[in-house]
Amino acid sequence: MPSQQFSLTGFLKLTRFWNLLIIGLSQYFAAYFLLSKIIFDFHLLLLSSSTMIIAAAGYIINDYYDVKIDLINKPERVVIGKQVARRYALLFHTVLSIVGTAIGFMLNWKIGVINFLSAFLLWWYSNSLKRQPFVGNFVVALLTGLSILLINVFYEMSQTLVLIYSIFALVMTLIRELVKDMEDLKGDNTFGCKTLPIIWGLRRTKFLIYFLMLVLFGSVIYINDVFTKLPLLYFFVFLFLPLVFLFARLLRADTKKDFYSLSQWCKIVMLLGVVSMGFI
Repeated sequence: MPSQQFSLTGFLKLTRFWNLLIIGLSQYFAAYFLLSKIIFDFHLLLLSSSTMIIAAAGYIINDYYDVKIDLINKPERVVIGKQVARRYALLFHTVLSIVGTAIGFMLNWKIGVINFLSAFLLWWYSNSLKRQPFVGNFVVALLTGLSILLINVFYEMSQTLVLIYSIFALVMTLIRELVKDMEDLKGDNTFGCKTLPIIWGLRRTKFLIYFLMLVLFGSVIYINDVFTKLPLLYFFVFLFLPLVFLFARLLRADTKKDFYSLSQWCKIVMLLGVVSMGFI
């Protein structure tokens, strides 16, 4: 069966529409609940739009380079070559990267430079970094944390709560990226990728994730104790309990299905983190 040249449904799947929505919501929640009740601001809309556009471009180029690997790891979710032609995927990536960067420069030069570097790093990640141990995982995690920290950068504030949520987003994304590498071990190994689960094995990679959980909990509690003084019950409900559940599930995980479920749980934990901003 010949592939379709373009499908709107395929495009939405390719750009991970729901993930983009979470990115936008996290920025709006941070601006409203963590700063000064900022929400009806056209500049915030432009900032959030540019971030989501850059992220969408990153998702597209990632799938563009990973078609062969994805046909092994998750053939049912492959879009490029089936619902969106390869040349259109490359065109969309280029246009979205340019538009997202241009909007950033319209806001101010700092956001423009950050958007440009983010677009470049997402392309570099998809092209080669994701096939290297840890560095690719860290780049994605860093950009995720930066998407929230942008609120501080744009409004020229130093709100500690925004920093706490940026660290949360960074470490949780890093954990999820490592879990996804364990899920995709077979396809990655077939095409010569050097991810941590391949060169370290599942057991040692799990120990790294346990360590990252401790770092996340410890750093958030420390920053809160020094700067913000939120009640510990808040962190127990929205951080400690979800991490304990993740730890317990990870201990027993050893199949592709197990790691897929853990990856989805990581997304739920990150969504809980976004929602928790409303309780501060």
